Amino acid sequence: MEKLVFVRELHARLIKTNRHTDPSSIFDVIRSYSLRPSHLHTTLFVFDRIERPTLSIWNIVIRCYSQSNRPIFALQLFDEMRDRGLMGNNLTSIYVLKACGRAQDAGFGGKVHALSFKMGFISYLYVCNSLIHMYASCGQLECAKRVFDEMPERDLVSWNSMICGYSQCSRSKDVLRLFDLLRKADLIPDSVTMVKVILACINVGDKSIGEFMAKYIKENNVGMDVYPGNTLIDMYGKHGSMGLAREVFDQMEERNVVSWNAMISGYAKAGDLTEARKLFDQMPKRDVISWTTIITGYSRGDQFSDAVSLFLDMMKTNVKPDEITVASVLSACAHLGSLDMGKAIHDYIRKNNIKEDVYIGNSLIDMYCKCGSTEKALQVFQEMETKDSVSWTSVISGLAVNGNAIYALELFSKMLMDNIQPTHGTFVGILLACAHAGVVDKGLEYFESMKRDYGLQPEMKHYGCVVDLLSRSGNLERAYEFMLQMPIAPDVIIWRMLLGACKLQGNMVLSKIATNRLLEMDPSNSGNYILSSNIFAGAERWDDAMKMRKMLKDGDVVKPSGWSSLQAKS
Repeated sequence: MEKLVFVRELHARLIKTNRHTDPSSIFDVIRSYSLRPSHLHTTLFVFDRIERPTLSIWNIVIRCYSQSNRPIFALQLFDEMRDRGLMGNNLTSIYVLKACGRAQDAGFGGKVHALSFKMGFISYLYVCNSLIHMYASCGQLECAKRVFDEMPERDLVSWNSMICGYSQCSRSKDVLRLFDLLRKADLIPDSVTMVKVILACINVGDKSIGEFMAKYIKENNVGMDVYPGNTLIDMYGKHGSMGLAREVFDQMEERNVVSWNAMISGYAKAGDLTEARKLFDQMPKRDVISWTTIITGYSRGDQFSDAVSLFLDMMKTNVKPDEITVASVLSACAHLGSLDMGKAIHDYIRKNNIKEDVYIGNSLIDMYCKCGSTEKALQVFQEMETKDSVSWTSVISGLAVNGNAIYALELFSKMLMDNIQPTHGTFVGILLACAHAGVVDKGLEYFESMKRDYGLQPEMKHYGCVVDLLSRSGNLERAYEFMLQMPIAPDVIIWRMLLGACKLQGNMVLSKIATNRLLEMDPSNSGNYILSSNIFAGAERWDDAMKMRKMLKDGDVVKPSGWSSLQAKS
């Protein structure tokens, strides 16, 4: 490629001598400009001043625009060229078909296909490859397959074009089927092929196919540059095969930040945060995804303090966190109950112009509610430009568990008035609010409306909320009757809930029933024995209380932290 200064000198000389309109004289100038994407406008400027451009010059400008972000202009140029009496050649067809694919214009591509057939270009391998790519890019896979099947000869580009088309349309099984045919045709795939094939393995979710592909790559010495290497690491990471992922990573001659991020993500998902952190610390360069991946990994692994600590380290770098990073660290603050840190992160969001989308807004509401600051949660909620069902559910549930049940009920009514569809989580929050507010009938009406009005099948947690609602209000017999009528068997949590209410209200009959069910369902849980023993002791039924203590001592029961047994010496 000639240096731009020489091209400009030649262009200036041609203008001075009035030869810039002559196609043969200006050819080298326009060709040089066309090879520089940043000089697209200059290429067109030169082209517009040429008298009777030759086919070669038309091809240069059409190719130039087919590769730009204005591929439609290449199609307009093609029509203009034909209006001037030039039909084009095989290269013209290739460039225009590329523009059709990028412009997603299968109709225009079909016209070029017909012209290519009429002019005899359909026998050219590269023209057929361009047709396959164009149809595949436009989602017209049957047309692409027809061209592919009728080709007298095919090269790897032909196969890759079809494979890429199937991959683009998420037809993963067809990708694998075509790859099998490619192997039987004794063709050696390249990195483009393998990236699509490995992605297909990931989408199909069949671990054995993925392992076969990895073995094939190794045995056939398929070139593993950074892109198929990264894709293979991602596949192994999704399957939890981090030993194999590490083997690929270590064998890669070239790695980029995506390679490191894929490994860290894989280790984090597998729960191996030690290895994830080692790689993170060894990274030559980190981007926002690197930081977000390790912070999210710590947060999901219940290592909340480490997640917050890493975020503080990130704030000292030049890497700006994104919405996912912030949401992850806010979740960590929520679990730690660290209101001061949560507020500091909220201030950081505002000072650094991080987009406060619905995802961050929901995370802030959740954090403030779990830290007991419902006023701040409400402020965030009211300031949100866009709210989804999670926003409403978070604030309703937060208000309910923080003792502001009445306002939670008011917000739920407003949510319904705004035509926001409640979710299973919303009903958990509103049933909790009803339980705390003591509005039994309203709570039962909401529970009935789940399936009747919103098509939501109640789950165990909803049945548990109703039992809690009835028990708190003193309706223990009603709660027990409700449990007997449940379409699913109550779990240990619901029975324990009933037993706890029996203790508060001194209902020994139901207490005995609940105790027996708990000891049948969860005999190794020490809490069941201790709670039952305390209930009997409270009713001065000392023999029953001692019986429970003896069962706890002698049975195969996990003792609670701090529990001890004292034995008197005779």
